[in-house]
Amino acid sequence: MKIGIIGAGFVGAACAKAMLLRGSCEHIVLNDIVTEKARGLANDLSHGELLCPATRIEAGSISDLSNSDIIVITAGINERSGGAIDRNDKRGRLLLLPDNAAIYKNIIPQIARAAPKAIILVVTDPPDALADVAKHLLPNASIVSTGTYLDSLRFRLQIARRLECHPASVEANVIGEHGTSQVYVWSTAQVGGESVLRLAEAKQLDPVKFRNEVESAVKYANIEIIEGIGASQHGIGIVTARLVEAMLRDERMVVPVGTFHTQYGVTLSLPSVLGARGVTAVLDITLDEVESRALSASADTLREAHESILHMLE
Repeated sequence: MKIGIIGAGFVGAACAKAMLLRGSCEHIVLNDIVTEKARGLANDLSHGELLCPATRIEAGSISDLSNSDIIVITAGINERSGGAIDRNDKRGRLLLLPDNAAIYKNIIPQIARAAPKAIILVVTDPPDALADVAKHLLPNASIVSTGTYLDSLRFRLQIARRLECHPASVEANVIGEHGTSQVYVWSTAQVGGESVLRLAEAKQLDPVKFRNEVESAVKYANIEIIEGIGASQHGIGIVTARLVEAMLRDERMVVPVGTFHTQYGVTLSLPSVLGARGVTAVLDITLDEVESRALSASADTLREAHESILHMLE
């Protein structure tokens, strides 16, 4: 089980470290446009190999990613360097799309030559729009974006803190874009089979304040993290490792990850069955009228973003 990681920055390092600690795979190859960077990261992490589940980690060229089962792409400019840290800018991570699309235009053909059968897992922001860039350049590949899985975990955590329960007991999803147009599915959010909104009411929490505080904490979690430590990295690193495991083990785990949806014409997140071939099925989930409209609006946002950079891909 071999994983290639393209990009040895904050997120690439966090993904590699999480996979190493969790024993997600047998072999990790790190690649970066700055060869010394990938080599230094691989060297540093390899010193901990002895204390982790058996995993070999090394640096290599993109050609060394041949026979990878999954290639994780984290390469690109991040939110801080790309100026996507203004809470009042509705474009959010989509500000990074033109620059990172140019990077993907260079990377994707190289992946196609080195590992044509690999699943491509897009982690770089904005992941959904970049998954569409990858699909445009490599239409027959299996492409998954990390999508709103991390947002959904943040959603559950914020709900749990206010309802004073363990986050793993919360069943709630964020869908649509991994960005400012994301949709919070309150209508089916539950703890122990009971509605989250009814539980909040029973605790005499103001319903409007409760929802607004939770949504704001989730939507701007990345900016708060960047303000504290410079880059949002460790959470997405663990999430990426978990998604890699689900695909390598053919778990058929249901998670909200990004895949292309014909009815919307873009990649966005809905609860999806994730296994050895990537996303193999998408659940037909129940949404209320407000959520359904918000999902359509999120798709429109992503479609407009993709159309704005199509000229770059020709």
